[in-house]
Amino acid sequence: MFLLEWLEMAVAWVLVAFHTLLSPIFGPESGWSWTFSIVGLVIVIRIMLIPLFVKQIKAQRNMQLIQPRIKELQKKYAGDREKQSAEMMKIYRETGTNPLASCLPILLQAPIFFALFRVLQYGIASEEGVGALTPELATQAHDASIFGVPIYATFANADETPYPTNTMILCVILIITMSATTFLTQRQLIVKNTAPGNPMVKQQKILMYVFPIIFAVGGFNFPIGVLIYWTTTNIWSMGQQFYVIRNNPQPGTPAAKAQEDRKKEKEQRKAIKKGEIPEPVPAEISSEKGVTTQNRQQPKRQPKSKRQPKPGSGTTGSGSTGSNKSSSTNKSGSNSKKQSNGSQSGSKSKNSSSGGKKPGSQGKGGNKSS
Repeated sequence: MFLLEWLEMAVAWVLVAFHTLLSPIFGPESGWSWTFSIVGLVIVIRIMLIPLFVKQIKAQRNMQLIQPRIKELQKKYAGDREKQSAEMMKIYRETGTNPLASCLPILLQAPIFFALFRVLQYGIASEEGVGALTPELATQAHDASIFGVPIYATFANADETPYPTNTMILCVILIITMSATTFLTQRQLIVKNTAPGNPMVKQQKILMYVFPIIFAVGGFNFPIGVLIYWTTTNIWSMGQQFYVIRNNPQPGTPAAKAQEDRKKEKEQRKAIKKGEIPEPVPAEISSEKGVTTQNRQQPKRQPKSKRQPKPGSGTTGSGSTGSNKSSSTNKSGSNSKKQSNGSQSGSKSKNSSSGGKKPGSQGKGGNKSS
């Protein structure tokens, strides 16, 4: 009890400190000042738990590495549980692995969780002082609200609040968010940072479904402030875990393979930038046949003097020239015909004119002869 009382005073002091910083922004009587004070409490606690989180990551990595040896022990001493446990403890000591290290962050947050619950439920709801949270500040926090809902309200006592419907709606939203973030955090760990064939996957999958159900059921008795606290710490865990899995994944996991692929792509981009390797030609996938084809580079436009004839263009060119020649001969033939016709018509006209003159000339000659 002494430890829990000390934690209650520490939680109350952190809440009051953040409320003092946020009061000039949101106002001392605003529910948002107290809400973000709870968020600040989460940030302080999670920063303090970072060393334990690092130990948790190392413990999970070591457990992953020693799984083949543990499997051999389980097969070797299948009928002797005592010998099996003794040999497993020997492996844990040799590798410096603590199986409970992966649970330390959750276990150490549990007392703080209950301390915040007591500060909200018995300090603010009852308007009684707790450490740095004086009775005046407790009354101020009691009257503060967000969306018309006080931070000490629960779904179970929604009828005791000024707006019961708002209280129930906000509680349900926070409960769903809290349960969903808990599920997604566990799923992220199993899917991305767990090697195939790991015997601990079954246990982790059970916890992945059990924890959200526990929080969903128990959340109906949690105050709004506690729901805000747990939702915020889940979001922090998701972000922190995403960073660790991306930058320091366990070997043999999908996250490790993705990290290797990113490194290869980065090295390839550097080599292309330096000119060591040519830039790959992008490929297009035909939607109809599903065949990958490369983009054809369009040829540069050249002036007519520099253009080269295409293959087989000689025959087509000769044909075209031949056609041009035939057309020219046809034209010349038609012209010659026209000229011949013209000459014939001219000769006819001359003949006709000359024919007209002959009789006259003959008459004249006849006259002369006579």
